[in-house]
Amino acid sequence: MHILLTGGTGLIGRALCQHWHSQGHQLTVLSRQPAQVAALCSGASGIAQLDDFTALRRSTPVDVVVNLAGAGIADRPWSAERRDVLWRSRIQQTETLVDWMTRQVQPVRLLLSVSAVGWYGDGGDTPLDESSPAASQDFGSELCMAWEQAAHRASQAGSRVAVLRIAPVLAAQGGMLARLLPPFRWGLGGRLGSGQQWMPWIHLQDLIAIFDHLLRHPDSQGIYNACTPEPVRNADFTHTLARTLNRPALLPAPAWVLRLLLGEMSTLLLGGQRLSPQRLQATGYRWQYPQLDNALQQILKAP
Repeated sequence: MHILLTGGTGLIGRALCQHWHSQGHQLTVLSRQPAQVAALCSGASGIAQLDDFTALRRSTPVDVVVNLAGAGIADRPWSAERRDVLWRSRIQQTETLVDWMTRQVQPVRLLLSVSAVGWYGDGGDTPLDESSPAASQDFGSELCMAWEQAAHRASQAGSRVAVLRIAPVLAAQGGMLARLLPPFRWGLGGRLGSGQQWMPWIHLQDLIAIFDHLLRHPDSQGIYNACTPEPVRNADFTHTLARTLNRPALLPAPAWVLRLLLGEMSTLLLGGQRLSPQRLQATGYRWQYPQLDNALQQILKAP
């Protein structure tokens, strides 16, 4: 199978390339630095633009497109300039990708595109699943809504479309956990705000397996919450992380400080979603790491 990835040099893309290369799939990564793709992405070749792909690979049409592209949502506060970057890197790039898909003589069989659990906004204690409407709206949720809308347009070209609303990913080599580890290892970690906000999460190995699961199940399409069935409150998450590291968690970050420093982006830390992956469970997927303590032990105690 020939798989084209955008955003393939990031944490998730690199892990997907490694997994699918081991299965013998042909991989092409669209990247601003295509010369670096071979070193970062196992078994993948890099291209700088979609027209390069069309010119060079007419004999090997794409079977699957995996759309991971997007600037880091939490890399810096949401100034007007940063909002524009986030919008263009998600919505405009997805629109360009889907336009390219619609021009292919042989329709792409599947588009696996990503979104985020921020689609739901801050849900408080309300149980949420894929059938739930957004609980509240902020810039993050509006961004996810437009992102998903752009991806779903690929169905008009005959492609099966599955969108993963991804929870914060736990991995030692990147993502949310990698940012938390330094202060927690120094004993300087603690809950965020009240600590009562719900935190959906997913182990990187489970996320990669979910992508592969949806790829191999031809009836799977629509929205899937890519999270474990067991969300935790922020206070429980920080306590479990500190205990796994044999450190205290005594220094909470007050909500007012986070709002002062981060502005509206603080909703990513102070809001949450009590989220269930019901549609994913219905496909028969079984989690390798459904419980937080086991997931953290595997990540932090692996050689």
